[in-house]
Amino acid sequence: MLMAICANLRRIRPDQVNLTATRSLWHWHRQHLPRSIYGQHVYMLAARLYVQAPEARPLPDDRSSPGLQPPPPQPQMPQQRDQSVQTESLHINLSSHSIRQSTEKELKQQESSSQSKGSTSSNMSSGVEIPYPIDWIFPRLRNPSKLWFITSQLVITLVGLISKFVLVLMNKTKVHNKERLMKAVAKRPKGIPLVTVSNHYSCFDDPGIWGTLPIRYVCNTFRIRWSMAAHDICFTKKMHAMFFMYGKCIPVVRGHGVYQEAINLCIEKCALGHWVHVFPEGKVNMEKEDLRLKWGVGRIIYESPRIPIIVPMWHEGMDSVLPNVEPYKLHWGKKVTINIGEPLDLNAFVQGLKDTRVPEPVARKLITDKIQDAFRVLRCETERLHGERA
Repeated sequence: MLMAICANLRRIRPDQVNLTATRSLWHWHRQHLPRSIYGQHVYMLAARLYVQAPEARPLPDDRSSPGLQPPPPQPQMPQQRDQSVQTESLHINLSSHSIRQSTEKELKQQESSSQSKGSTSSNMSSGVEIPYPIDWIFPRLRNPSKLWFITSQLVITLVGLISKFVLVLMNKTKVHNKERLMKAVAKRPKGIPLVTVSNHYSCFDDPGIWGTLPIRYVCNTFRIRWSMAAHDICFTKKMHAMFFMYGKCIPVVRGHGVYQEAINLCIEKCALGHWVHVFPEGKVNMEKEDLRLKWGVGRIIYESPRIPIIVPMWHEGMDSVLPNVEPYKLHWGKKVTINIGEPLDLNAFVQGLKDTRVPEPVARKLITDKIQDAFRVLRCETERLHGERA
């Protein structure tokens, strides 16, 4: 008798067992529970036993790994149904786990970013130390008052005379193709901005290289350049910040990327047709390496309402006038060579990037690459000219 019962049980399929169990539960609920409740219970049982809810199935998502997505449905043989059910459930579990894991990572990143924003000063991201607050400087540079212009004229005149004395009288400086810079500074069309770029070998590069200009330009706050200066070197105290602010220096926070107030202000000055000087290496290159240029200069050129005139420059010997090691003292009798490159005509190139709607990061990189190519040519030429003077 037991053998007959076992044989009959083997012939029963799983779906028949589910159907029998559901009918039994239906009759039991109908006898013991109210009519308004048992219908919901039976719906839940049927959904759980037979059909998986569509919202419970994993969908392709950017946060889940492509390799963990369930494969598209394919016609299957009856013998493969049990194995496919197990495989599908494995894919569902794995993809759900990846979604949960990636979601947790995103939440952790958001929490950490919010905590870092709250712990630093306003408009400053984490990881960069701000020794002295610089937010008050930008409104004064955007809208200079009459008193600002008067004080700036005094500072610019003092610094210009010192630069000319150090570079022209104390040392032996030779400028090649100086007329290119003079034409861009004095004879460019009204409203057209000027962007000069040069290497950065010494802390005396700016204002030193402008000591070669005539006094009517180097000592004129309305004609001299705007320049970016490191916040952690030039703006560490109030007196220092005031001095460099009146010297038309814009505090740039190295490590805050291209979308910061310093870059925004440079773009605004270009919109007014002013002269902006940039050290695209982003730091004093004491080792004189072939560094990849920062993309901030690319953004200034790309987002300027009128495409500026771009004049590349290269100099050698400035680090011998003011070495980068202690004691930081100016030296006499050193040879300095400054080479002014041919102005870069990027009007058609930049306009083509805008017309074809190239993504901004790509456009900034392509523009910066043009300047880097000009730097490499200028460097070889200037090193040769400087070597011939030895």
